[in-house]
Amino acid sequence: MVIVWINGAFGAGKSSTARELVDLIPNSTLYDPELTGGAMSRLLPQKRLAEVTDFQDLPIWRRLVVDTAAALLAELGGVLVVPMTLLRQEYRDEIFGGLAARRIDVRHVLLTTDETILRDRIENRVEHPGDPEAEARARRWCLDHLDPYRAARDGWLAADAYPVDTSALTAADAARIVADAVAAGHAAPCGIVQTPEPTGETLAAGVLLFDEEDRFLLVDPTYKPGWEFPGGVVEPGEAPARAGMREVAEEIGLRLDAVPRLLLVDWERPQPPGYGGLRLLFDGGRLHSADAQRLLLPGAELRAWRFVTEEEAADLLPPVRYHRLRWALRARERGTVLNLEAGVPVG
Repeated sequence: MVIVWINGAFGAGKSSTARELVDLIPNSTLYDPELTGGAMSRLLPQKRLAEVTDFQDLPIWRRLVVDTAAALLAELGGVLVVPMTLLRQEYRDEIFGGLAARRIDVRHVLLTTDETILRDRIENRVEHPGDPEAEARARRWCLDHLDPYRAARDGWLAADAYPVDTSALTAADAARIVADAVAAGHAAPCGIVQTPEPTGETLAAGVLLFDEEDRFLLVDPTYKPGWEFPGGVVEPGEAPARAGMREVAEEIGLRLDAVPRLLLVDWERPQPPGYGGLRLLFDGGRLHSADAQRLLLPGAELRAWRFVTEEEAADLLPPVRYHRLRWALRARERGTVLNLEAGVPVG
């Protein structure tokens, strides 16, 4: 199964090129994630929609794009042509990683255009006939995204996507070049992708969630070997416990009602090429069977999840995380907080 993902600035000609491309690639189907974005206004309450300015910032959109693309390919087979602007590298990682976890090859193509031509196209495009205000908003939206596009184009996109300069091309010409690049293997499969390795120490928060048998939840990431606790890197300016809650919601679709209790802080020593940093584990509490049945697996970063015992975890977790887990369980039993250095309690 193959996806040809056509990226580029708003106004670069992605949709028109994609329509031409499905006529050139045998057994191909067009899927526009804008349709999934448009469904957000009908699926989500206005309160949730008001929290973001772009539907791409909604985790449900990114999950549905992966699930919809995979479902279409399972139903129709062949090749899926997807015209969609992706400017944030972490969203590219999430979506392409989720597709790769489903054994779907993604051929990433970037349509580049001279900025003068791009601005002219944006100024002259018509998306909302008879509604000048909506037209002005759409035009402003496209223009406001030129700077982020330029930064992505000159940054991670330059090394990630196969470029096609469409400044002097018709949509049919661009589609022919893309089709030839895919057939010749110049637009190669992306595979499972990740954001670049950190350049300094990081702060990460994990959350232990227990079932009614006192087993705890582990997840299987697509982007690294070994199982892991739900959680992730704390973003700048973010409280660690809140970061753990956010990651739990994003990874398995569970929103915790209360801020989890800290179990331990572990300093992870630098091991080149890694930089180490602080690793925090929190107690997310016990999940009733009804709650466990509501757990979701978006598939963007995770292959699977399961509740395990401490003994079973020894075969799933890398040693450094297993030692951390053992001390976290002891801290939970004692109702205390432990301070670790490289997996060993101190103080």
